[in-house]
Amino acid sequence: MSKREIFELGEVPPLGQIPKLMYAQVIRADRFGHPRKAFKTEKIAIPELRPGEVLVYVMAAGINRNNVFAALGLPIDVIAARNKSGYDPTDFHIGGSDASGIVYAVGPEVSNLKVGDRVVIHCGVWDRDCPAVRNGTDPMYDPTFKIWGYETNWGSFAQFTRVQAHQCMPKAKHLTWEEAAAPTLVGATTYRMLMGWPPNVVREGEVVLIWGAAGGLGCMAIQIVKAAGGIPVAVVSSEKKAAFCIRLGARGCINRKNFSHWGMMPHWTDTAKYNKWAAECRAFGKAIWDIVGERKSPSIVFEHPGEDTTPTSIFVCDTGGMVVICAGTTGYNAVVDLRYLWMRQKRLQGSHFANDEQSYAFNQLVIDGKIDPCLAGTYKFDDIGHTHGLMHDNEAPEGNMVAIVGAPREGMKDIDL
Repeated sequence: MSKREIFELGEVPPLGQIPKLMYAQVIRADRFGHPRKAFKTEKIAIPELRPGEVLVYVMAAGINRNNVFAALGLPIDVIAARNKSGYDPTDFHIGGSDASGIVYAVGPEVSNLKVGDRVVIHCGVWDRDCPAVRNGTDPMYDPTFKIWGYETNWGSFAQFTRVQAHQCMPKAKHLTWEEAAAPTLVGATTYRMLMGWPPNVVREGEVVLIWGAAGGLGCMAIQIVKAAGGIPVAVVSSEKKAAFCIRLGARGCINRKNFSHWGMMPHWTDTAKYNKWAAECRAFGKAIWDIVGERKSPSIVFEHPGEDTTPTSIFVCDTGGMVVICAGTTGYNAVVDLRYLWMRQKRLQGSHFANDEQSYAFNQLVIDGKIDPCLAGTYKFDDIGHTHGLMHDNEAPEGNMVAIVGAPREGMKDIDL
């Protein structure tokens, strides 16, 4: 049988049959800008596998904010960065850092997967021969670590994706393809933030304050805290979002719009302004106590807004507690009153995605039915630029968005091949 040049979207190839070309949502440097114009459907040659890699037929792909930045070409041009470093010579970018799908080809030196395996994919990529891997330490700290589908090419916004074998984890059988594609990036990132920095990990009965609790990261944080026996307190911007968080298991919600002290804190020498800011922080802290029902401050503050909120997070965090941060969606200049760090021995901890152990631990929570993927909307392949545009314009729905790529239709949990 001659090799097909390409299969149409939704036309699932016979198991293991690899065409010459695939449809992909592609970003090129001359289209950098708003995501709705940056993404364009193209036919692209399917990449060859290298040792330790597999080719996965993508059923559905999760939408994440990282490819908003890829589309803009800001704060870095991911294509030029890969070219300059010699990591990847391609002059285009296929994004996508979440996926569910089926293994269609296995490269040399892969022993943990076989053609036909149903998988979800985590986005941590590193050189398998890097010093961290050889020494048994965390590969997240190695210079070779990258985010698949953002810092690497060949992400999930295509019919086929090339990934390292260790990225592939078992798909939860009770989830549809689109549900399975939704939570891994945000969920594994959240798992490391909340469980990866001992001794500051979620414990039974301890309070965790969660910023942006109705978003992709926040909705995972509520569920992980609840599963670990902690008390999740959500920060949101509307009553609709508050209701969503309560349904997920938040003890209660604070509407940030009821406060006005956001942004970089006043200088400590400007006593009047500083005291006014501190009074607002105390009022915010009291709102937490009111929800919990006692004067119990957060042992962990789950941060990602950054510039607008970090000063308050440091203020309200309990003595010996931790503010853990993975992003800066409101800006990167987070001013901190150091007296609260050293006098009350608080910890300000950066965190970035997750290693294999943490990714697989989160995936087990999904398999065990302890995590709702929080699927906010399912979109068509041609809508991938539109979904990133919603994120760019702060119009995305609560939860996680997913695009159907190769699945014949929505609602399928598996497929006969």
